[in-house]
Amino acid sequence: MKSLPNILTGSRLIMALFMFVAFAAAAGAVPYFSNRLEPDQQFALQRWAVYAFVLAAVTDFFDGWLARKLDAESVWGAILDPIGDKVLVCGAILGLLTLGPQPYVVLPAGLILFREFTVSALREVGAAKGVKLPVTLLAKWKTTLQLTALTMELVVAAWGAFSLPDGTQFREGFEWAAHGLFWVAAVVTVITGWQYWTQTRKALA
Repeated sequence: MKSLPNILTGSRLIMALFMFVAFAAAAGAVPYFSNRLEPDQQFALQRWAVYAFVLAAVTDFFDGWLARKLDAESVWGAILDPIGDKVLVCGAILGLLTLGPQPYVVLPAGLILFREFTVSALREVGAAKGVKLPVTLLAKWKTTLQLTALTMELVVAAWGAFSLPDGTQFREGFEWAAHGLFWVAAVVTVITGWQYWTQTRKALA
């Protein structure tokens, strides 16, 4: 039972890979599938990609909770969990961008990607110098905001795949809510990145 948290974390990496490949295939970016898919098949791939993302996002909560509940916190879990989060978020952003032009998404998506890679580099440099960067409470909320906002943005971008009502006030309201939350997630992401940068600079001074 104590290996269950790490199994969930590993499954998040697998689901993130499946999600990205499904989005890429739906966009015709996978060689064998290009020009072979009917619209219904493209929609099906988009739906399954979103389902995989949502399921992977749920494991992000349960692996940590189970690790504490089962007293099964481990070094591997501490390593894999942030990797799983970053792979899932970055894969979802890249998958989102395959779904077509989205002017309200590109800038916050770029800020999130920039922060994630920057913090990863800071952790690597800090680890080499014996500096640890503990995860802050705001950073935990950042991940929740990212996953929630990305779920909404993926639904907006793949709207037709879910047979949702088109040309309605509901869709317009959902789109603006998704864009707004995504920007909030991006701002919080940048703030946490700045906090990690400040911590690292002080520790290495």
